[in-house]
Amino acid sequence: MFQRTVLIFLVLIVGFAGHSQKNQLSPLSKISLLTVGTGEELAAKFGHSAIRFQDASLGIDEVYGYGTYDFEDPNFYLNFTRGKLAYTISRMPFSYFKRSYEIEKRWVREQELDLDLEKRTAIVVFLENNLLPENRKYQYDFLFDNCATRIPLVFEKTLGPSLQFNFSHLEEEFTFRELIHQNLEINSWSNFGIDLALGAVIDREATPYELMFLPLYVYEQMKHTSLAGKPIVKRESVLVDIPPQSYPTPFLLSPIFWLLLLFLVVGFISYKDHRAKKRTKWLDFVLFLLTGLAGLVIVFLWFFTDHDATKMNFNVLWAFAPNLFVAFLLIKNSVPNRIRWYILALLGFLALTVLLWLIEFQVFSILLIFILLSLALRYLFLWSYFNGQSNS
Repeated sequence: MFQRTVLIFLVLIVGFAGHSQKNQLSPLSKISLLTVGTGEELAAKFGHSAIRFQDASLGIDEVYGYGTYDFEDPNFYLNFTRGKLAYTISRMPFSYFKRSYEIEKRWVREQELDLDLEKRTAIVVFLENNLLPENRKYQYDFLFDNCATRIPLVFEKTLGPSLQFNFSHLEEEFTFRELIHQNLEINSWSNFGIDLALGAVIDREATPYELMFLPLYVYEQMKHTSLAGKPIVKRESVLVDIPPQSYPTPFLLSPIFWLLLLFLVVGFISYKDHRAKKRTKWLDFVLFLLTGLAGLVIVFLWFFTDHDATKMNFNVLWAFAPNLFVAFLLIKNSVPNRIRWYILALLGFLALTVLLWLIEFQVFSILLIFILLSLALRYLFLWSYFNGQSNS
């Protein structure tokens, strides 16, 4: 606590006194970028970026990181879901920072920056100013304002126009969705859930600068960044040397197993129903209920939250919210004849989903194939069944 008090006092003096006080930070002080590898939890799948400030003369070794939040905030879960949760910058001793990632088995790499005393001071002043109660909170955005995007922003604001990002080393272009997929296993619920929740807005190509919403791209970009014509990275080191971990989903718990099972069950029951000229009402109820609930969630994320990445989500074409109400019609023995036209419309929506996928207006999870086939099979059966009833 005493060291932090000294640091805050020191920075306030520097901030008000200007160049005449620049030696308040010792020549031994250092600024470096810390990059953390991926972890098992979804929030850790994309890594982490932070800034380390050391000054051996003052006994200071602190880490500044953006993208933290407080579970004690009022209405935490509601604000998180609606995209209104306030995120903050935090500061912790480096020893705590390092130990936490050793426990999580995530590698940590450091890039010490080649900065003079004035530049180092400017960065510390900026970070400490961000820590003030009136400045520390900000509106988080997964793609455009997260722990990684704040790093180049800090350097741009403190180092000025002499800071230059060279993007010539980038040989491929990626959409935001492709970049997200680089950190997730295809056959995982996290990958499937993200593709379900995020809309067509993430299917545009990211600019070279926008690639830095991922910590690993910030790390690589720093190797190709200069300050006043000189490489900004002085030296690199590995602080926590742990090989990248793999967290495969057991096959029997994976989405491909359960979605394939869904397809087989729907196909088998629909075949039996067709042969027996009857309808298994519980299956229709479950399919319509689940797709309706999924559609309701997607509509909520699209229209009633501040999340930009969940806009224009055409998963609503197959996860059709009105199905939630139709499910309770289909559980009855007597169903209105006009339901067949509703079923025909659902088949059209499935076809439109495939068309949007083919032209890459929105890229859907490859696992969605099993859901689309299951729904197509059941909708075709229901169209035939209700059509036959209306003609009898």
